[in-house]
Amino acid sequence: MQLLDGRALCKKIEVQVTADVKMLKKKCGCTPGLAVILVGQDPASAAYVNMKKKACDRVGIYSITHDMPENISQKAIEKIIKNMNKDSTIDGILIQLPLPKQIDERKLLDLVSPKKDVDGFHPFNIGCLTAGLDGFVPCTPLGVMKLLSEYNIDVKGKNCVVVGASNIVGKPMASLLLNANATVEICHIFTDDLKKHTLNADIVLVGVGIINLITEDMIKPDTVIIDIGVSRTKEGKLVGDVDFLNVSKKCSYITPSPGGVGPMTIAMLLSNTLKAAKINAQEKK
Repeated sequence: MQLLDGRALCKKIEVQVTADVKMLKKKCGCTPGLAVILVGQDPASAAYVNMKKKACDRVGIYSITHDMPENISQKAIEKIIKNMNKDSTIDGILIQLPLPKQIDERKLLDLVSPKKDVDGFHPFNIGCLTAGLDGFVPCTPLGVMKLLSEYNIDVKGKNCVVVGASNIVGKPMASLLLNANATVEICHIFTDDLKKHTLNADIVLVGVGIINLITEDMIKPDTVIIDIGVSRTKEGKLVGDVDFLNVSKKCSYITPSPGGVGPMTIAMLLSNTLKAAKINAQEKK
């Protein structure tokens, strides 16, 4: 069994992004800019936003966080997004999810300019991904693909089972795998007999937030395991969706959680922001 080390690859990507940011500044005087919208005081969301800000600082990306109260109105957030769409110093806009119940999440995501949609959640970018065209791809599934590539794990022709069908992870993950010529199954809460599907998989990718959902008896020997889930135990320990202790004895590759996919999500956000800045700089010429 070999660990798929997301932290190590993240550092490697940050070195390259740092160099590219310096080059962009030298060529056109542009500093990539990322704006984050954080609504409320959810501790997990605040922690994620703080991690993203620190990562931006490390690579030389300008970042700003709009902290908003829990009871903010839909209209007020929409106004800020519209202003950021017009702001030439902002290349990427990220809306930290989840949002309070009074906010129409879909409407806000659709309001972000597709050119600044570094999260890859706008319908335009979702369409590009589905059609295999260039656009912005959601950071977590994109990070998974980079991690697989780093370890020379070819998905072409492989049976890949994606457990979870969210718009943020599951669906774009399946599209990326399909675009890479994998054979893809998506399993979800209504799937009958999950084990029947995972036992046939060469690669299992799971991200639903259920501790120990994937157990040793659910995979065949030498399966590649990508654990995208993150949960906190009663003791406060962060764990994934896979019974790591036992599954790791049977699989060929596995991502630790934390330390596997999480750092790659941050790395891809930096890459997407840099990509947006390059497009913006090109259009200004």
